[in-house]
Amino acid sequence: MGKLEKEGLIRGWGMCNDNAHGLTACHYISKALGFNPPVALQNDYSLLNRRVEEHGMSEAMSSIHCNTGFMAYNILAGGSLTGKYSTDIGNSGRDIMKYRGRFDEGGWGRTLYRYRSINALKATERYEKLAKEFGLSITDLALRFPRDREAVTTSLVGHTNMKQLEQSLKAFRAEPLSEDIRWRIDREHMMERNPIWNSERV
Repeated sequence: MGKLEKEGLIRGWGMCNDNAHGLTACHYISKALGFNPPVALQNDYSLLNRRVEEHGMSEAMSSIHCNTGFMAYNILAGGSLTGKYSTDIGNSGRDIMKYRGRFDEGGWGRTLYRYRSINALKATERYEKLAKEFGLSITDLALRFPRDREAVTTSLVGHTNMKQLEQSLKAFRAEPLSEDIRWRIDREHMMERNPIWNSERV
């Protein structure tokens, strides 16, 4: 990557799905080789997945350390945080969901199981109730949350139609979330810090 940059073929380069150790090691190795370190890192980040904050990534990416931009992807948790895959969780703790769309597909679709574990579904329901309490849709809350986080440089959002694009643009142009709702989001997070990596059904 360093050679490509020196040849003027790229302006910068980045990494994906790495951790604090990988980022800092790559940063120092690049410096030792006389090349520029990565300028961006993209990782999964949403209301349901805040591991970037939990595992030292925010500190590693900060301007006083590696000074690396953070691109949050899957901020809608594979569509789970849009209400598209709404579910009912019965008394038995089993989820009742008619899978459709990307959840039904092989390949990348199979990696989305993490968003439909019992814990993830329960967390999604709690965030949906919280959003309604503040007069927001779950999608609006999910889009605005990463935008207001200090560690996030930009959010990567996919759209399949103009209505979805317009909804994202409206959310990104809206006022920052209030301190009250941000505190409530953090309280929900502390009750289930890693819902997509926990499951009652293994």
